[in-house]
Amino acid sequence: MNYSGTDIKEFLDEKADRYNRPDFIESDPISVPHQYESKEDIEISGFLTATIAWGSRKMIIKNALRLMELMGNSPYDFIMNFSDSHLEGLDNFVHRTFNDTDVKYFMKALRHIYLEYGGLERVFSEYTTENSTQPAIHEFKKIFFSLGHPQRTKKHISDPSSGSVAKRINMFLRWVVRQDNRGVDFGIWNSIGPHQLSCPIDLHSGNVARKLGLITRRQNDTKALAELDANLRKMDATDPVKYDFALFGLGIFEKF
Repeated sequence: MNYSGTDIKEFLDEKADRYNRPDFIESDPISVPHQYESKEDIEISGFLTATIAWGSRKMIIKNALRLMELMGNSPYDFIMNFSDSHLEGLDNFVHRTFNDTDVKYFMKALRHIYLEYGGLERVFSEYTTENSTQPAIHEFKKIFFSLGHPQRTKKHISDPSSGSVAKRINMFLRWVVRQDNRGVDFGIWNSIGPHQLSCPIDLHSGNVARKLGLITRRQNDTKALAELDANLRKMDATDPVKYDFALFGLGIFEKF
């Protein structure tokens, strides 16, 4: 497809405006943290929901809501006060390859982060560079798995230094960092700016980006992510990941 740079920006601005609206929430996993009002409940429910955000969106939402119910619909209180008997209540939780072994470790790792590091925002903000949150994702994974952990659970946190696009964590960071008063993203983290975020890439958004010439690399990896980031920043240097709504909407809803 032959689009000029101006044409692509106008096209994607229009699509971002179309999909970045409250009616987007209901069918999207972001609907789960939208149940909560406190910063800690939003970020914990958001992080856990993003962790299992692959496969059918309906199943993602269903299982994330079930996990919140198992946590008494008070994620922060659960994280800070769970006992071994509470963890037994997570037995048999499963979403695809994420199972009760994994979720129990996640509870312990999250408590460790809130007790020893001051919470999720502090960890990510400490290691975010002027232009990128990707180094922070790498450091976050090291801290997250600094306790004794099942080896199998490590696959559920991606690492950009290993070539991963870290789609689910980048999506989570968009949720908690962006604030454009559209009612979708939360904007509850003030120590990281939207300009530092990377656009989540999945099969659909990656294919749309390639059709528009925003990515030339064939596989979805960190080099493709860097290429997409650079091109989106040319269109909007202050809020490049607003175009996630456009790429996602074009791929999922319009089969672009």
